[in-house]
Amino acid sequence: MPEERALVIVPTYNEAESLPLVVPRILEQDKRIEVLVVDDNSPDGTGRMADEMAADDPRVHVLHREGKLGLGTAYLTGFKWALERDYEFIFEMDADGSHDAKHIPEFLAAIQDVDLVLGSRYLEGRVTVVNWPMSRLLLSYCANIYARVVTGHRLYDATGGFKCFRRRVLEAIDLDEVHSNGYSFQIEMSFRAWRKGFRIVEIPIVFVDRVEGTSKMSGGIVREAVWMVWLLRLKRLFRRI
Repeated sequence: MPEERALVIVPTYNEAESLPLVVPRILEQDKRIEVLVVDDNSPDGTGRMADEMAADDPRVHVLHREGKLGLGTAYLTGFKWALERDYEFIFEMDADGSHDAKHIPEFLAAIQDVDLVLGSRYLEGRVTVVNWPMSRLLLSYCANIYARVVTGHRLYDATGGFKCFRRRVLEAIDLDEVHSNGYSFQIEMSFRAWRKGFRIVEIPIVFVDRVEGTSKMSGGIVREAVWMVWLLRLKRLFRRI
């Protein structure tokens, strides 16, 4: 039986300081793992740096996009690339170092028995977030409660961006129908997997706020998440998802 390969998709925009630290940490976790950097034409040279890493290591791959097109579309581009190349396990992971690559073996162990593994910062009420201001933490924690109440799913951390899909989950979801692009993208992908009956498990992770670069959070991202959960609820009620 051929070895099941894993791909970690890392979207980037101005992550030249953190990317050289993050990619080696990912690769050292398991020999089956490869990395796909999806760069949105970062003006700080992140894409060029990713190309240099790819030239030195065949387990590193790079896709260049024409501009800052958003987190959701970056992941969708990466998902399609992965499905075309027969990866069995497909990860989402931030480029800023907030997701600790040491959790990857835990994801790979958990995914053996389920279809989607979510790295949770709030599992069963336990908060495992480091260095966030209280305002940001409350916004995130309450946003997850809000999403859970509105959509009806039972996930503690639907907005988290550290997760691992089996390929069959992404094959079953019509990726062209996924229109969220900010943090609501994370809610929508997990919601669609839940609605299709896939087995989902959350595992605890420690989330550490970035120490390099600047956050991509904006008011527009928050507003998109507010109305997107109601759209998902309506689609569920009318059996569109």
